Amino acid sequence: MSLRILDLLGLQPSEQSRDYVQNKKQFHLFDLLTEQRHPKTWNLSFAIKEKTEAGLRAILSVDRDIVARFREFEEKPALLEQAVRAVKETIRSGGRIYVYGCGATGRLAKQIESAIWRPFWRRMGLLPFWDRLRQVLPEDIEERLIGEMTGGDRALVSALEGFEDLLLIGELQLQDRGIRKGDLVFCVTEGGETSSVIGTILAALQPYGSGSEGEGGAPENKLYFIYNNPDERLRPFERSVRVIDEPRITRINLTTGPQAVAGSTRLQATTSETYLVGILLECAVYELLAEVLSPAEMRQAGWDQPGDLRRALREFAEIQSAVEAEAGSIARFTELESDTYRGGRLSTYLAREALITVFIDGAERSPTFRLFPLDKVIEPARKCWFQVWTEADSGKDAWHVFLGRGFRGLAREVYQKPFEEQIPDPYLREAALRSLSQAGSDQEVLYDFSMSGENLSRRAPQEGDLGVLVVAGNECSRLSDPGSFFRRFLELCGTSKARTVLVAVCDPAGREKMEEWIRQGILAPDLFLPIVIPPCPDPMGLRRQIMLKMVLNAHSSAVMSRLGRMVGNTMTNVSPSNLKLIGRATYLIQSHVNDALARNPGLFHLEERQAVRFEEANAVLMDSIRYVAECQAAQTAEVALSIIRILESLRRQEPVGWDECSRILGSRGLEAFLLECNPGLAYSESADRSCP
Repeated sequence: MSLRILDLLGLQPSEQSRDYVQNKKQFHLFDLLTEQRHPKTWNLSFAIKEKTEAGLRAILSVDRDIVARFREFEEKPALLEQAVRAVKETIRSGGRIYVYGCGATGRLAKQIESAIWRPFWRRMGLLPFWDRLRQVLPEDIEERLIGEMTGGDRALVSALEGFEDLLLIGELQLQDRGIRKGDLVFCVTEGGETSSVIGTILAALQPYGSGSEGEGGAPENKLYFIYNNPDERLRPFERSVRVIDEPRITRINLTTGPQAVAGSTRLQATTSETYLVGILLECAVYELLAEVLSPAEMRQAGWDQPGDLRRALREFAEIQSAVEAEAGSIARFTELESDTYRGGRLSTYLAREALITVFIDGAERSPTFRLFPLDKVIEPARKCWFQVWTEADSGKDAWHVFLGRGFRGLAREVYQKPFEEQIPDPYLREAALRSLSQAGSDQEVLYDFSMSGENLSRRAPQEGDLGVLVVAGNECSRLSDPGSFFRRFLELCGTSKARTVLVAVCDPAGREKMEEWIRQGILAPDLFLPIVIPPCPDPMGLRRQIMLKMVLNAHSSAVMSRLGRMVGNTMTNVSPSNLKLIGRATYLIQSHVNDALARNPGLFHLEERQAVRFEEANAVLMDSIRYVAECQAAQTAEVALSIIRILESLRRQEPVGWDECSRILGSRGLEAFLLECNPGLAYSESADRSCP
């Protein structure tokens, strides 16, 4: 039975709310498995406040779901072996490999290109047998893989509203990047329903005709769609069905279950996808090189064992176990960084080999936990809690270090006219055109991630701030060099009285060496966090990047939880910036309100079971979005405001205005407010962790 909460609030649904509820049902995605709450982390925010390490262990334990899924592929590897052959044949024939994603999977695509593919071939170019390899590889092998995301390079920094919801932009970017029939396309979407990614795979299929061998030819296993939800959960969505039921598209379903933080697919979904795409490339490259190089030369290339797909799948279990073993050290890091922000101070991360992985984790904090996005150079003072620097003297150089190439934006002349003429929905058309103005190559100059003189004078770490140095692999040896930019950064932090953390992805010998330098006083971080790589071949650096990703994702989620930006394992501070996230935000409001009403009806003067409907929750959400925009309260969470307004109005039996709700949120926080309404949320070691 409905509460008719809108009558109590005196609120009429806006035109946009009515349109979303009635006409945007293809974006009501809250039934997807990736959107559900994982039973292992049900009371996560309360557990982290009780004991940080226990909460982190809960987050990291969910990565075991990936281990189980990879074990299934290890037992039946035929589909992945086919993909390895497709990569090998594409490289041999001089074709291109296009990896495309959106949001977290778009950053995956950039990571594959810029942190895995390009560095590997640059390293090969320095080895004595490179001239022989050049005879059997495309001349421009480094350029043969293109990692692209919805919105182009600018979208790495923060989401561009409206793009994700368009099939059209995927098609346009495919054409813009020159991908043609015969090229190999990996389209990656955590949910399996992302419009821009589906638009890409369908556009890649078009040159092959209507389906029969005689009409354009079959794709010959050139088109791959990688996703993380069961097919039956995706069948309500027409765009997903077009892919699921298309036999010429090879589907790789990586479903592992709910995420450690509900709906936060940057966690297990993207981790599994990144590792999978990485090992497909790695195994194919091994097979190509082994045809030319001797065993000794293969060891120089990074393979001290033969490349083996099944073994690579098994190795993820070792990676997961090694990361989980560091939960205690990660907890100290989490407490240090969260205390920094709680004290009103800021953080600066410095990295080179690990730059893109560090950058991605920092950038993804903004939409996930409603923070200011990374600062532009025009900001008079820092607003974003987090900044990342690298070994470069200018912003342009930093982009080259970051991407391994120049910055690449979306050219207005390619996209504007199709947006104007081919997007019938007025809301989506307006959002896409607005975002297009922020996606061009001119955006490059707005961001500077270098240790430039300007950054050192205006944005250097200050007293009470946190400096985090992240090194990986052979970089660890550079810490002993007093002239290295790593040491310069540590000295800068020491001079300014900023606290420091040294994060090192290293082998056991590297850890011992750094521990000795710390004992000798050569290094003096406030905290040393070694992430020790299992004894697995890692020729392309994939395992180093994956381990660091898992650590940083768990760490930053725990930091934000300690700061009250999650309730349980739900993203109550999520920014409703696209149609999918509006649905998620609405569902979060509905879920938390109805859970409180069901568990504590007397507090809300209910004599029988009543509940808030989806359309009511959406009307309140849309009004909160209007309120936050009018107040220019960029970091205020609409979900939290909406939950408080509904429950507090019911408790008082009179409408409570947005200003009063904002005061309650600011003084008490959503978690404490909900705990008063629903004491059953509290964490205990013996609590039933199953979903209600």
